[in-house]
Amino acid sequence: MPWPKGKTHPSARLNDRDFIAMYEDLARGPAYIARTTKTALSSVKRRRQHLEQKLGRAIQAKGPWAKPRGEFGAALAPGRIQLKLYDGVVLVASDAHYWPGDISTAHRAFVRFCRRMRPKIVVMNGDVLDGSTISRHAPIGWESRPSLIQEIEACQERLGEIVKASPGAQYVWPLGNHDARFESRIAAVAPEYAKVKGVHLSDHFGAEWQPCWSCFVNDDVVVKHRFKSGIHAPHNNTMWAGRSIVTGHLHSLKVQPISDYNGTRWGVDTGTLADPYGKQFSDYTEDNPRSWRSGFAILTFKDGRLLWPEVCHVVEPGLVDFRGELIEV
Repeated sequence: MPWPKGKTHPSARLNDRDFIAMYEDLARGPAYIARTTKTALSSVKRRRQHLEQKLGRAIQAKGPWAKPRGEFGAALAPGRIQLKLYDGVVLVASDAHYWPGDISTAHRAFVRFCRRMRPKIVVMNGDVLDGSTISRHAPIGWESRPSLIQEIEACQERLGEIVKASPGAQYVWPLGNHDARFESRIAAVAPEYAKVKGVHLSDHFGAEWQPCWSCFVNDDVVVKHRFKSGIHAPHNNTMWAGRSIVTGHLHSLKVQPISDYNGTRWGVDTGTLADPYGKQFSDYTEDNPRSWRSGFAILTFKDGRLLWPEVCHVVEPGLVDFRGELIEV
């Protein structure tokens, strides 16, 4: 789209990085840029659109005047968190199913990676809570399960370790189907408590953790607990989503690239932060073999672009592999 005659192009005064920083990071917005660079407001907005097309992501002003925007100005869907990351790391773990007295190898590794990689964003991608005593499945025999408060306290302790290891990060928690058991149980038996503090699981996880259904990073990467099912879910997820998508739920830990005329995008399954043969799953799986893998995903962004996603995989108790290195945790 050509620039209007007689109007000054903002790039005469700001390079792309400074323009984006002033638009987003400094929370100034288009009017401030137009005023300080003596540029037409329409030109500033057009440049923003040009850069959004170039980078494949939205450029969003902050502040009370800014309306939530999705890709290229679309309205933000309910339950969606929109984040921007130009350079940095996002750590994504899922399906922790935290159990009292049980700290898994993958969790210890995740905390270490939080310290080592200094992520800008940390995502616990659903099923932090197991909720064994509020399951819709009947108990098998006289199996022993921890109480709900014991599970919640275990979640609080593990989440606190993650926050302590990654100061300054943004913390996001897309709801998982096991997490939903907490509120579903209350809603079923005591709907009149709907807005009372404490009836939501988020009330117990700390203010740092932002609950949502999905988290979009730079508009072209989606992190949510689940979408498609089955062994081909990572492939089908990104085919149907039309962008890179990071999910949990299936405990499989894998990266599936998809390439077409639009380039390459990825379907990522973040595995499980729990031990696949842990106590959480011991009864209803009936000691069957499980094609599950314990670990988590590492997403690296450079110049606003997602690089090839990586995974950290648990080899055996106390040992993980990452980038060709065996790491004791």
